[in-house]
Amino acid sequence: MLTPSHARVRDVNELPVLEAAVRAAGRAVQRLRREGFETRMKKADNPVTAADLEANRILKEELLGAYPGDGWLSEETRDDRARLASRRVWIVDPIDGTKEFVTGLPEYSVSVALVDDGRALAGAVLNPAQETLVICARGDGVRRNGKLVRAERKLGERPVVLASRSEISRGEFKAFEARAEIRAVGSIAWKLALIACGDADATFSLGPKNEWDIAAGALLVEEAGGRATDRNREPFLFNRENTLVHGIVAVTPQAETRVWSLITSA
Repeated sequence: MLTPSHARVRDVNELPVLEAAVRAAGRAVQRLRREGFETRMKKADNPVTAADLEANRILKEELLGAYPGDGWLSEETRDDRARLASRRVWIVDPIDGTKEFVTGLPEYSVSVALVDDGRALAGAVLNPAQETLVICARGDGVRRNGKLVRAERKLGERPVVLASRSEISRGEFKAFEARAEIRAVGSIAWKLALIACGDADATFSLGPKNEWDIAAGALLVEEAGGRATDRNREPFLFNRENTLVHGIVAVTPQAETRVWSLITSA
C-alpha cells in the first residue's frame, strides 16, 4: 500500500491536501476499474469514462473545498474563463491515459498541478494501478512514494525515449529508432513522472498538448533536476486563454544535448 509522504516534505500547506485528493481520486478510479464503468466517446478515438468523471468530481470537491478562491481548469469540466482572473489555478487531468485505463494497461495516471501566476507551484502524478505517487512542491525536490528521486541516469549508447503507442503506430518515431531506444508508455503525465524518477532519459511529444496533460509532470521533471520545455525550447506558462502548448520535450541533464540533436536532425 502507498504510505503518506507529506510528513517528509517541507511545510507546504497545499501539498497534504493535494496528496489526499489525488489518492482519493485514485481509489475511486481503481474501484470502478474493478467493478465496471460506462464509456462514451467525446470524439473519435477520445473516450471518457465514468471513472474520469468521478475522479474529476472528487478532485474538484477536495481541492476547491480547501481553497475556494482558486481557479479550476480540468479536461473533464467545461472551461470557465473566470480562471483567467485567478492568480492560483488547479490544472487537472482526472485520468491521463483513459485508453489505457479502458484496456486495463497499468499506464494511466491522475495528474494535478497548482499554478501560481502562470508557474506550477506543486504537482502530483499518481499511477493508481501501480500504487505509485510522484509529488513535489517547487523548490523542495521530488518524492516517489516518499523517497527523494532525481532525473539522473547514466546515458547509454542510445538514449531511452518514452513515446506513446499512438505516435509510434503513426510512424512519428520512425526517424529516431536508429539512434534511440523507443519504449511505448501510455499517459504523458506518467511518462514525465518516469523521467523525473530517472527511469528513462527522455520523453517528447512534438504535436500540440493541453495544459492539463503536462502541467504537473513538467514541474516534476524540473524539480528533479531535468528540463521540460515546449518544442521551441521555451518554458511553460500555464492558465492561458488558449490551453494548447507547442508540444513537450523532457530530458535528463545527461541526455539533453543528444536528444535535442535527435529532434532537430529528424
